[in-house]
Amino acid sequence: MSCGDTLTMDLAVTRAEKIAAAVHVFEFRHPEGHELPPFTAGAHLDVTTPSGAQRKYSLCNDPAERDHYVIAVMRDNAGRGGSVSMADQLHVGDVIGVRLPRNDFALDTRARQFLFIAGGIGITPILSMMRHLQASGQERFKLIYCTRSPEETAFLDELKGHEFHGRVKIHHDFGDPERHLDLWPILENPGGTHVYCCGPRALMDAVRDMSGHWPGGSVHFESFGAESSLKWQNAPFAVTLARSGKTIDVPAEQTLLEALRQHDVQVPSSCESGTCGSCKTRWLGGVVEHRDLILTDDERLQNMMVCVSRGVQSNLILDL
Repeated sequence: MSCGDTLTMDLAVTRAEKIAAAVHVFEFRHPEGHELPPFTAGAHLDVTTPSGAQRKYSLCNDPAERDHYVIAVMRDNAGRGGSVSMADQLHVGDVIGVRLPRNDFALDTRARQFLFIAGGIGITPILSMMRHLQASGQERFKLIYCTRSPEETAFLDELKGHEFHGRVKIHHDFGDPERHLDLWPILENPGGTHVYCCGPRALMDAVRDMSGHWPGGSVHFESFGAESSLKWQNAPFAVTLARSGKTIDVPAEQTLLEALRQHDVQVPSSCESGTCGSCKTRWLGGVVEHRDLILTDDERLQNMMVCVSRGVQSNLILDL
C-alpha cells in the first residue's frame, strides 16, 4: 500500500544498524521519496515484523523530520519473536508495512518543566520528545536514563553530546541492585513539573510508588519490556457483550482477548502485555482486576486492557 492509504503504508528500510548491545536502529522512508505523514513526540508505529507479528515501536526522531521515521528495537531472545526477526531479518533495501503514527504518550503543553525518566529501550519515545523540545527552543527538561552498562545504553554518544549538555544524567547499575538509582530526591517535590517515564516494570513501579503525592495527570507512563512473569491468580469468569447480549465464558488459562477472538469478536491489539494501549476497551459493569501498566486511575473507572486484565467476582460487561 502507499502513503495514500488511510491506515497503512509500505516503507523502504534505508538504515539498519546495531547501536548498542541488543539494540538496533531502523530508518524508514517512502520508496518514491514522498513526504511522510506527520507525527508528534511520543508517537509510535505499528510495524508488521518479518515474522508476521504486529509490534509497536516508538518513533525516536524529531517530529519536524518529515522525510523519514526512525525506531529502535531491542532484540529479546525471551520474547515472542518479533524483535528477533527485526534484528536478524530486516535489512537496508527491504520494504516493511506500518500503520500510520499514533500517540498514546503525548507531551502535555501545560507543563512548566519536563522530567524524563527512562530505562533501557524506554529511551525511544523520550528521545523524540527531547529532540522536539530542543528544536523548538524549549530547554525546560531533564533526563534521568538508567541502564545496566555503557555498552547497553542506546544513543549514548548523542545523549552525552553538546546538544543536551547539562540536562542528561545517565546511571549504570552494572546489574547490582545495591547500585540502583535512588529516585526519591528527584521526585520528592512536584512543583509544576510533568514526569514522563518509560522502561521496564521495576522502574515503572519505583516511579509510581514515589510519585503518589504528585497532582493527578502530571505523571505519565509507557512501558517497554514489561515482565510477563507476574504471579497473578487467574480464575474463570464470564463476560457479556452489551451490544449483542452475548455471554462468553473465559477460563482461567485464557486471556479475555483470546476468548473474544475465539468467538470472532475482533479487538485491536499489539503488545498483548498491557503496555501499548491498543486493546483499550470500555467496561460497563462488574468488577475488573486491572493488570496493565499504562491506564491512569481515572481511565480505569471506565476502561480496561483486555489483553491482560480480567473480570472478578461477578459477570463483566463490555461495551462491545
